[in-house]
Amino acid sequence: MIRSMTGFGETSAQVDGAHYAVEVRSLNSKYYKTQIRLPEELLALEAELESALAKRINRGSIVLTIRYADCSANAAAKLNSDAIQRYMQELLQVEGLTHDATRIDLAALLALPGVVIPDTGEERLEQARTVVRRLLDEACEKLLGMRSREGEILHTELHKHRKVIEEHLSVVADRVPMMIDLYQQRLHQRMDALLAESGAAVREEDLIREVAVFAERSDIAEEVSRLQGHLAQFAELIDSESAEPIGRTLDFLAQEMLREANTIGSKCLDVEISRRIVEIKGAIDRIKEQVQNVE
Repeated sequence: MIRSMTGFGETSAQVDGAHYAVEVRSLNSKYYKTQIRLPEELLALEAELESALAKRINRGSIVLTIRYADCSANAAAKLNSDAIQRYMQELLQVEGLTHDATRIDLAALLALPGVVIPDTGEERLEQARTVVRRLLDEACEKLLGMRSREGEILHTELHKHRKVIEEHLSVVADRVPMMIDLYQQRLHQRMDALLAESGAAVREEDLIREVAVFAERSDIAEEVSRLQGHLAQFAELIDSESAEPIGRTLDFLAQEMLREANTIGSKCLDVEISRRIVEIKGAIDRIKEQVQNVE
């Protein structure tokens, strides 16, 4: 089953006054790599989220962005009332200071040691972990759904280009015996023309030897067979229902197909075969472009 490496999924939720938004993007990449963007309050979840992503997505450049805002009363810092009362008692013990005469700068008071109780955030983190993991699963489902839909388009395109190659390769395979016969006829005509002035005739054994050398030099049966085998394996892979990534295998097959096509083109000087090879190489190049985005 072909899946694209390009996808997007997002989801959000409001839980106990806290807002969560999770966004997952994926782009094509030769390997699997992740980039995770978290608010400071959720940094402790980075390794856990990276592991969760790796279980859902096999290949591509993945960017996970999580936004978090706590608008509930839980977001407020806690004050140490005992510490504040102690500071007030200490101030009132200063000679000349009274309740009526004393003005308190709240900013300065909050800056005093022990007045604000630091929030470790452990309870909030535990709640966020449950919500974020659920939202991450939902966002990944949307992303994978998009990758599957794009994979169906890629599947159609790859089959189209494969069929083009098969059609032209069939003509090439049928053309080879005809090409040898045409070469023999042209060679016979040229030798007859060259020997006409001397009155000599073309010896059949010389003609057969030259044709045999040409046939050996231009024999492309092995290359055609290998290219047909690559096409069969290519079709089998893109029609497979397996969930395993196949993008790199398809890319390798495309390179091998191009190598065989180049060899055929260099060994055969027939105009029709050369024209067909140009079409085959063009289709292979389009396959190479498409498989760069296959997972």
